[in-house]
Amino acid sequence: MRVNFFVEDMLFFKYIGCATLARMLAGKLAENADLDLAWNAHGYDYDVVHYHTFGPLALANKKYSRGVKVLTAHSTPRLNNGNLAFSDTVNRLYPGIYRGFDHIITISGPNDQEVREMAPDVPVTLIPNGVNRDRFRPEPEKRAAFRREHGIGDEEMVVLTVAQQTPRKGIYDFIALSKEHPDIKFVWVGGFPYGSFSKDYRRIEEEKKGCGKNVIFTGFVRDITAAYCSADLFFMPSFAEGLPMVILESMATGVPVLARRIPEFVENFEGAALFFDDLEEAGAVVEDEPVIRRHAAASRPFTDRFDIGRVADLHVNLYKELIP
Repeated sequence: MRVNFFVEDMLFFKYIGCATLARMLAGKLAENADLDLAWNAHGYDYDVVHYHTFGPLALANKKYSRGVKVLTAHSTPRLNNGNLAFSDTVNRLYPGIYRGFDHIITISGPNDQEVREMAPDVPVTLIPNGVNRDRFRPEPEKRAAFRREHGIGDEEMVVLTVAQQTPRKGIYDFIALSKEHPDIKFVWVGGFPYGSFSKDYRRIEEEKKGCGKNVIFTGFVRDITAAYCSADLFFMPSFAEGLPMVILESMATGVPVLARRIPEFVENFEGAALFFDDLEEAGAVVEDEPVIRRHAAASRPFTDRFDIGRVADLHVNLYKELIP
């Protein structure tokens, strides 16, 4: 079975979630002897072409590819709101684009519902994102190295967020919480992949200038696994998601998660993550070391169901069903 993974991962796009997810999945699928897997190939004679982005290059490829055309719904209109400065314009393009694929893979319940409403005539299969548990795991050496690099003491508590710096990702709440807890280090990994086109770009840059010495914005980091290893608590204040890889990565590393109580988080992480509705609740958890320790112990075992090997098998089964 010949499968082509098509991902527009040039320039800054290689750092956004859909590209990193696609690379991880492709790495695991490449181990399957039944697959002849290509990456961004320009040939037309593939049994399946699996798209993870749908920009101009992907849509051009889609026009001449003969195989079954599958799209994973990493991006939807709901996720653009509060992320892009021109989201209303971009969102109008989605229904027409989505309806042009043969099959769509959704990644969570809310994501599935949105896609079905937007493209009701396209068959849909829900397959969650996965995590490479061999790569994302506790490593004390990396914990120490990341802390040294960023001037964080061995005994200091670190609250970590990994995300784009946008309103949808909850950056304003991150900054507000850091000001209420100056004795705790708050680290945000990630920048502005869309540059000045990111929502509230200038306002966010100004807000960052008012942060205390307990806040570190690292931008892109060479080894993201070290950032997770350095943390004592992962804070995810996002207002809308598909199924965020960062939560799976932090849990696989043994880091407990404190996430906003939104349907996509509760649906997937109930019983493992801690949830908050407002900053007062979040602040209470940040200061509750016994609760944090208990959830740390449960984090890595919980991710077994999202292991990338299991998720890759679900993809292979779907490909086989789709080939005429």
